[in-house]
Amino acid sequence: MRLKMAPNSLFAILLRSSWWISLAVAGLIVAASRALLPPQYWAFGALGGLPFVAIALISLGKQLRKPNSRRAQAVLQAVRGMSWRDFSQAVEDAFTRDGFAVQRIDGAADFAVTRAGRTALVAARRWKAARHGEAALAALHAQMRARDASECTYIALGQLSDNAQRFARANGVQVMQEEGLVQLLRSMPLPAG
Repeated sequence: MRLKMAPNSLFAILLRSSWWISLAVAGLIVAASRALLPPQYWAFGALGGLPFVAIALISLGKQLRKPNSRRAQAVLQAVRGMSWRDFSQAVEDAFTRDGFAVQRIDGAADFAVTRAGRTALVAARRWKAARHGEAALAALHAQMRARDASECTYIALGQLSDNAQRFARANGVQVMQEEGLVQLLRSMPLPAG
């Protein structure tokens, strides 16, 4: 069973926030412990700030690996101009670099990516479409269930319809849009120019 953090929990919010916010919370806990607890116990109260220091370090690591905005725009511009052959190769190379075994498949999904015994199906063929409907996500989800995969991801630069967004939330279909795609293709070579 895979444990998943609630998206609106304090730690999930802090992981999405700037690293220094978690560090400030840890500092507040230490200061409050020093001010409110007896001298012999304040150190024990201050230990309550350690999880926030850990969150700050994780968040800092994620932010340091994140491409800057100029690089992100260059990646998105390059991706929008790619053919399916080039884009699919870039996606396959990126998953392989991240430690996945990648297999091209037919159907609603284009790839089956496996790591640590878990398989996810990835649909990427319609990445440039301006609008994405529920049918494409439903087909991907059905193929995931038929292949007994643990999850599925739909890559889309365009907008998802309201029905598609509801379907994705209700059925656990991960949608990878601009930010996620830039992160996946972060080390993709860009054309000179």
